[in-house]
Amino acid sequence: MTHILHRAANAQMPVAVGGRGIELFDATGKSYIDASGGAAVSCLGHGHPDVIAALHAQLDQLAYAHTGFFTTEIAERLADQLVADAPEGLDHVYLVSGGSEAVEAALKMARQYFVEKGQTQRRHVIARRQSYHGNTLGALAAGGNEWRRAQFKPLLIETHHIDPCYAYRFQRADENDEAYAARAAQALEDKILELGEDQVMAFVAETVVGATAGAVPPVADYLKRIRAICDRYGVLLILDEVMCGIGRTGTLHACEQDGVSPDLMTIAKGLGGGYQPIGAVLLGSHIFEAFSKGSGFFQHGHTYMGHPMAAAAGLAVQQVIHRDKLLANVMRQGTYLQQRLTERFANHHFVGDIRGRGLFCGIELVADRSTKAPLDPKRKLHTHVKREAMERGLMVYPGGGTIDGVYGDHILVAPPFIVTSDDIDVIVERLGDAVDAAFAISR
Repeated sequence: MTHILHRAANAQMPVAVGGRGIELFDATGKSYIDASGGAAVSCLGHGHPDVIAALHAQLDQLAYAHTGFFTTEIAERLADQLVADAPEGLDHVYLVSGGSEAVEAALKMARQYFVEKGQTQRRHVIARRQSYHGNTLGALAAGGNEWRRAQFKPLLIETHHIDPCYAYRFQRADENDEAYAARAAQALEDKILELGEDQVMAFVAETVVGATAGAVPPVADYLKRIRAICDRYGVLLILDEVMCGIGRTGTLHACEQDGVSPDLMTIAKGLGGGYQPIGAVLLGSHIFEAFSKGSGFFQHGHTYMGHPMAAAAGLAVQQVIHRDKLLANVMRQGTYLQQRLTERFANHHFVGDIRGRGLFCGIELVADRSTKAPLDPKRKLHTHVKREAMERGLMVYPGGGTIDGVYGDHILVAPPFIVTSDDIDVIVERLGDAVDAAFAISR
């Protein structure tokens, strides 16, 4: 019997007792390859000695000091590192405890920015359907994950959603990538004009869509078009890189590959690599100056923001990524992962799409590859794949409702940055067997 309310109330969970490299071990001694990094969190794998040493050293020095009274050397050093690595124009950091907190803070920053600027009428947030921005009420309202939103809708603030840039499902046969990118971006301008061009405060988007749709990257110059539209109407661009950022796609920030800098950026999972709960908002100088020259403060805060132990983990993880040149490995092994997934699934009758960037890949499962028809959601195929993968000692991150919150199944693969080609061979072999077994038992 457990007194924990697990994510699934009646779940019988294996007990994790240890981890080393890309593997986790349960209480029976069984090992699991962590091919999803949990939820794209464990970028350095498990038990990294340098991160553990940094945590010991910080604990010996100082475990906690409330940020209403003190700053700490370790938090300042982490902020310095993040700003040094940030996209152009982002020069301040707001440290929190996770991705949902980061998005919540970014939304409040956007609103307060316009209050400080005297544009108090700006209140609307636009985001995209089939997105995910966190589970706190503000973040959930911004997100477009219909399954997560449904029962809480009466509690959510008003937000507005446009179609995602999701080429596999929404690009027409007569469109090339550039034409589709232009049409997808135009939806933002249309929505801004519908709401009133001086009424919108922010557009929120995942640079590469994560858990809700399964590693969906932007097409062609889509994000550059989005940036230009935001600039045209004075709308703040918030890029959510909680899942796809901090090296996951092969560059430290996913938007580097699109040549775009946002006004606000949220990061979390790969920031601390799972060693401590940590997230952050990176903000532009114009946002900071509106606060510093206006009211003089940001009207928001959490008890554990800037926590020294979390900052120590975050700094150590970033230093290891740089020192060990892990972004090069993400690029190299990401290419190999795409190659192996394509070899295994490109002609699979029930795999419609293979997509992603770097070590952030998704496969979309379908009833018929030639028609792209989705599976019957009652089959819950993605949950069967997860179970079959766990039986084979493999952790992957499945999702349902990929297309519209009801229809569609996908599997997300996001192994640690230290993964090798031999590891990827095993991951793909086990995943292939799990997918085949799931379809066999769910007919």
